[in-house]
Amino acid sequence: MAIIRNRQIYIALIVALTLIGFVLDQLGYLSPLNDVLQTFIAPVQSQMTRTADFVVDQVEQTADVQVLQERNAELESLANSLMVENVRLKDLERENEILRQLLNYTRNNPQFTYQTTTVRGRSIGRDPTNLIYFLFLDVGARDGIATDMPVITDRGLVGRVTSVGPNSAQVLMLIDPSSSVNALIQNSRVTGLVRGNIDGTLTMERIPPGEDVNPGDIVLTSGLGGNFPDKIVIGQITEVTQRDQDMFQIARIRPTVDFGKLETMLIVTSFEPVDFESEIIEAQEQEN
Repeated sequence: MAIIRNRQIYIALIVALTLIGFVLDQLGYLSPLNDVLQTFIAPVQSQMTRTADFVVDQVEQTADVQVLQERNAELESLANSLMVENVRLKDLERENEILRQLLNYTRNNPQFTYQTTTVRGRSIGRDPTNLIYFLFLDVGARDGIATDMPVITDRGLVGRVTSVGPNSAQVLMLIDPSSSVNALIQNSRVTGLVRGNIDGTLTMERIPPGEDVNPGDIVLTSGLGGNFPDKIVIGQITEVTQRDQDMFQIARIRPTVDFGKLETMLIVTSFEPVDFESEIIEAQEQEN
């Protein structure tokens, strides 16, 4: 009972003080006290306001940074995608240009049929005693490819097929030292034999002495010997020499084909090489 009585007294005192304070405030007696309290409280309120504003700014800046980082990541991803697409389109454009040039060649030379092929690998020997320049193509016997078929681009002669698998073929390039082709000079119609060199260049041998041969002359396949069709461009003469002890002139030739950048080519599938020497020997044997 004493506890309840004390609680009622406390409540009555709080109510009485509240009423007294309200009356004094209405009568203006508490104004000086309010001014004093405001003087002490105002700086605290100002500091709390600045602190709150700073916290809000930091939160907003953090949110902005996160948004910028996300946007930057999106832009980088888009830039990478566009770069890849640009590379792909440039590669397609280059491939289409090559195919267009090859198509123009086939239209201008309708006497043969052709098989388009793409380089899948290459082998270049480094040993001068066993130097080879081979290409490996993505077509083979199932595509009608056979050995000794000529391989060309719109710029000229590449070489000939030397080995065939079901789905692949091997090509001996013209610049290989073991390669040779009968050729003629376009202007003078002088004939000779073009061979590959160890350094990847070409040399025309067996040019008769006294024949008019000059740098800049174009060299074509002659068709003699039956190993290659005639009138396929081989290259351009850059130098002509003849030593006193030599019976023939020798010409260095710059190939028109860039053998280091071969990608898509044509195989002349309708050309059948003729071994005239074997035919003559066979005919002689039959006569005997």
